[in-house]
Amino acid sequence: MEQYNYIEVNEFCISHGITTQFMFELHEFGLIEIIQKKNIQYLSNKELPKAEKIIRLYSDLDINLEGIEVIHDLLERIERMQGEILALKNRLQAYE
Repeated sequence: MEQYNYIEVNEFCISHGITTQFMFELHEFGLIEIIQKKNIQYLSNKELPKAEKIIRLYSDLDINLEGIEVIHDLLERIERMQGEILALKNRLQAYE
């Protein structure tokens, strides 16, 4: 059974200097997953790198949520394509 570690959204927001409303907007856009247990919202540890990357795009580069959504989708496509390229390279080596 896989065990997840969570951080409370309020705690995460305080440590990163952002509002909880921003995190909920990211959740509404489908960029991060927020889990609610006993009226407390949590962010899983596997979501932390993604959330921190989004915060940097928003804060440091002043990119709006729509732009972040586009960037996120493009980065996911690039990762998928890199995986496909690696798989194709491995198949090609079998024929060489």
